[in-house]
Formats: sequence, structure tokens, C-alpha cells
Amino acid sequence: MSYQQLAREIISGVGGSDNIISVVHCATRLRFKLKDLNRADSEQLKAHPGVIMVVSSGGQFQVVIGNHVHDVYQAICQQHGPGDQTASAADEEKQGNLFNRLIDIISAIFTPFLGVMAGSGILKGLLALCIVCGWLTTGSGTWQLWYAASDALFYFFPLVLGYTAGKKFGGSPFLTMAIGGALTHPLMIQAFEASSQPDAAIISFMGMPITFLNYSSSVIPIIFAAWVSCWLEKQCGKVLPAAIKNFFTPLICLMVTVPLTFLLIGPAATWLSQLLAYGYQGIYVFAPWLAGLVIGGIWQVCVMFGLHWGLVPLMMNNLAVLGHDSLVPLIVPAVMGQVGASLGVMLRTRDPQLKMLAGSGATAGVFGITEPAVYGVTLPNRRPFIFGCLGGALGGCVAGFSGASTYSFGLASIFSLAQFIPSSGIDASVWDAALGALLALLIGCILTLIAGLPISAGQKAAVAVPSAQSVKDASAPASKDSATADGSAAISSSSTIANAAQAAAWTADRAVQPDEMLLAPISGKVVALEQVADATFASGLLGAGAAIVPQDNYVLAPFHGKVASLFSTRHAIGLLSHSGVEVLIHVGIDTVKLNGQHFTAYVKPGDVIKPGDLLLKFDRQAIQNAGFDLTTPVIISNSDDYAGIVSLACDETIHSGAPFLGVQHHTKESV
Repeated sequence: MSYQQLAREIISGVGGSDNIISVVHCATRLRFKLKDLNRADSEQLKAHPGVIMVVSSGGQFQVVIGNHVHDVYQAICQQHGPGDQTASAADEEKQGNLFNRLIDIISAIFTPFLGVMAGSGILKGLLALCIVCGWLTTGSGTWQLWYAASDALFYFFPLVLGYTAGKKFGGSPFLTMAIGGALTHPLMIQAFEASSQPDAAIISFMGMPITFLNYSSSVIPIIFAAWVSCWLEKQCGKVLPAAIKNFFTPLICLMVTVPLTFLLIGPAATWLSQLLAYGYQGIYVFAPWLAGLVIGGIWQVCVMFGLHWGLVPLMMNNLAVLGHDSLVPLIVPAVMGQVGASLGVMLRTRDPQLKMLAGSGATAGVFGITEPAVYGVTLPNRRPFIFGCLGGALGGCVAGFSGASTYSFGLASIFSLAQFIPSSGIDASVWDAALGALLALLIGCILTLIAGLPISAGQKAAVAVPSAQSVKDASAPASKDSATADGSAAISSSSTIANAAQAAAWTADRAVQPDEMLLAPISGKVVALEQVADATFASGLLGAGAAIVPQDNYVLAPFHGKVASLFSTRHAIGLLSHSGVEVLIHVGIDTVKLNGQHFTAYVKPGDVIKPGDLLLKFDRQAIQNAGFDLTTPVIISNSDDYAGIVSLACDETIHSGAPFLGVQHHTKESV
């Protein structure tokens, strides 16, 4: 699928271009701010093969794409317009409570340069490793050039944060960037160095003494200064004549905000920065193992809901105030725990599609990108995610004991170990932090190998058979023939009995029997689910089952039960059996785009059904002529509740009403 097509379908899924206030992206996900969250169709986006997961958190509607998110973002910007459009005051009020708005502000300010920041941090760590190993010296031109490249972003943080904060607060980003430049101007740095001397003269602004501080690499002062500047800019825009406001508004903002920052905002924000840094350090020193246990265990949960953005400024503030940060070493085990769990799934499963997803997820996780592993592999299978978090908690506990710190910011990944090296060289804290990461990986992997996947998830292709009781249920005759509105017969009670006889004959030759059997809802060729040309179905994320390539135009009821749901486009229907089996029948791939054309429904949600009842009719030839694949997945949505879900007729032509899927219940021993 092209990025342009995926972008169009994502824009449609979030409620259309007119529903988008702004969109930015981080390492793997698009972060939308929407005017009305209710207009977004989360289920449609989750079912899209190009989307890993959809999360609504912190006032943002987040669409997880994967490593190619930047290409999709560019395609969206081409179709929708610039991604960083400014929200109106009314739209801002809709963003939810104060906490959600705070998370939204933090993520919007730091997300745009997260990749550059991670790359700069990794380069700093590699340079430290080169110095320790004797490969470079600090006096060499090679080291100096690379160090300047790695340190430039952090040294001039106020400029970068001034730009992104200005955009977020709805002001001129170049104006707020200029304020950040004033904080790091050579004259101000010289004044700070001079003020540190014992006999330094007091410098004042209009009679008020100036407190000079080193604002290079600082985080909090420029954010507050940008907010003040944007507020002042809006007030000037209201009162100044249009003919002069384009010139006088920046003039007033610079003349007021820069002195105010040096006199009041900067010292107050610096005091707050130091309070946060030393407060965190005090808690960490009190019980570092407990901090590691908690952070390592819940970090991935925080990432899922976007809450981790609340800790990102704290990490950067620690680096600016203390010169090091002890939080990142606690996060690395959380990442490696999910890598281990994904690796365990890859080694255990026999499903080739799941094996491929797990392998790619583990590879991305090593580099600090855990969303493919979490949303595509561990979280859908539940237990691997829990085991990954457990490994992260125990590994974080070890990292906390080590007292390791990072000396440059970057994504928590295998490269972070180089960033843990202090100026004195590799010491025990670095090795202990590496041990914590390795322990998390091994715990996640081993526990997943032992108990991470039920047999049904690991061996979906195993052979099973229907039971005599299910045959009895399937053979119950219909009270009358079900007929279509145009007079064509669906399936008669006599044919249902004939199919039940086939099931009984089929069962007689088998020694092991499942507890329930589902009849085929469509006549056609049966194909394995992993062969379906739709990654969402083929991966098994929606449940186990099989697919049928139809040879007629009818969808019939596969059991006694009721209609649980019916899509408005009539291309898919959800059923619930009397025993609790949930089934989704999805006619064709991407047929939702037909908007109901060529489909007719003969039931509605809540209707009671019996085997052979006509549910849907579709025009097979017309759908094929429209260019759609008619392969129809039949999914047991709650397959995790059962010990086994198996296809009884793979690679065979089957008639509607014949044995199709077997369901094996958990035994008391397995429970």
C-alpha cells in the first residue's frame, strides 16, 4: 500500500481533514489533535493493515504506524496541509482536564526533535567509548568536530525549545526562538562567568539587579518565557492597528520578555528546576532499587497511554542541573524486557506470520522502538507483555542498585550503555546496568518460552475434530426453509440434516474430538488464515480461524445463537453462539470501501439464528469486477478463551453447513 493511500485512509479514519487541529509524529506514531474525538473511527483504523494500534491519551488521538511513520506523516501533510496548525481557544478547551493538557503540551514541544536528540545522545555515548578505549583523544580534530555535532542541540536547547514551544502556545516560533537565543548569547554567557568572580560588579536593568545564570542546556526557563511571549503577542494583536502590529508586536515582546526572563522568569524557573532535580535525586538515593522496580515495571504501560512524556522533561532537567540522569538506566531494562518477550514469542510460535512480526518487533526494540513489539506481539497475547514488564521490573531493580547514570540524553536502547560511561572510564555501575538489561531480556524471553503462549496460539494449525454433541446441535432441523426476499432459497432443513450426517461420518473416523464445532457459513475453497492478504487477519490479532474463497453468494448461520453486530456497510457480521463463541465473518478484503454496495442483510442485531439461516447475500461477480479480493475470513474473536481453535478442512473445497472449525475447551488440568 502506498503512503499516499494510507494517509488518505487515516485522514478519513480520524474524521476527515476538517476534524484535524494538528498532527505531529514521534518515532512510531502519528499524534493527532482533533476537534471532536467522537468523529474518529478507532475500530476502523485498528482493523487497517497499515496501522499497528490506536491509542487515545493525553488529549491526543495516536495512530501507531511503525518505523515508516515519517513517510506517512509527509503524505498526510501533503493532503491535509501543514501538520502543526494552531488550535483555536475553543478547540483547546476541548482537550480535557489539566493533566491531559499538560501531557499534550510536553509531547508537542519535545516530539518534533526527538529523533535528532536521540541521535545526538548516541553520538555522545560513542565518543565517550572512543575516549575510554583510546581510539580518539579530546585534542584531535576528529573528536572536536564530532563532539560539536553531538553537543550543539543540547547546548542551544533554549533556541530549539523556544521554536517548538512558540508553535505549541500559538505564537510566532521565530520570536520565541529569538528569546531562547538571548538566553544563550555570548554576552550573557560572559556576564554569567564574570558574575561568578568574587569581586564581580553588580549589573542592573533600569536599577534592578540582574541575576545571571547559565541557561545553555536548560529546559524549563525558556518554556515559561515562550508562554509569556505568546500571551503578550496575542494581547498586542488585539489592541495594535493592523498597519503596525507586524513590526511593533515582536518589538514589544522582545523588549518585555527578555528582561523579564533574566529578572524573574529565569531565576524562578531555575529554582524550580533545581527543586525537581534534587527532589528526584533525594527519592532515588533513598531507595534506588525500589525506583528501578517501579519504573522498570510500569514504563511500557506509561508509554501505551502517553504518560511517559511527563518524565521526559525531568530527565533533561536532571542532565542540565546535575550533569547526569539516573532515570534512563532504569528504563533500559523495561525496553529489553519487551524485546525478550517478543523474542520468546518468535522462538515458541509455529505461526509464520506471528514469527515474522515477533522477529521484527524484537529487532526494532533493541534500538529503543518498542511499539511494534508491544502492540503487534506481546500485548495482543497478554502473557508475554506481563512477562516483559516483570523482566523490566527485576532488571530495573538491578540497575537501581548499580547507581548507573547517563551523561547524555537518548532513546533507551542498547546504545544507551555507551552513554552510561562516566568521564573516569567504564566502572562497575556500567557493567551492573548492562547486567540489569540482560536479566530483563532473559526473564521476558524464558518466561514467554515456558508459558507465554497457550497451545492454541502456538499451534493454530493442529488438527482437531467435532464432538457428537455439536453434531447433534448442528443437526437440529429448521422449522421452515429460510428464503431470500427475491425467492432464492438459502438452505433447507433437509440439507442441514444432510450436512450433519456428513459431520457425523467425518467424526466417526477420528479418535480425539473437540468440544464444539462450527459449520461452514459459505461454500468455497478453504485457505489457512495466515494466507489471507490482510496482515490484520493473517497475524491472528483479531482471533484464530480460517478463510473461505466463496463459490456462491450466501452467508449462512454456522450455529445456534444470535446476531451480535452488523456493520452498516453489511460486509461483515458478528455472531454469538449459545455457548459463548464469538464469530466474525468478514466478506472479502477491504470491501468496507464499497459502502454497502452489492451487499444485502437478512438479519439485524439481536435476531436469533440457527444453522443454515440466511444472514447475508452478496453479488460475488460484481465485487470481483470492482477489483476486490473475496477471500472471507471467519474469525473466532474470543479464541484466547479456548484451549484450541482449528480448521477442519484446510486446502479443501467445502459446502456451507459442513464441519469447518473446531473449538476445544480448557480442561480443569489446563486451567
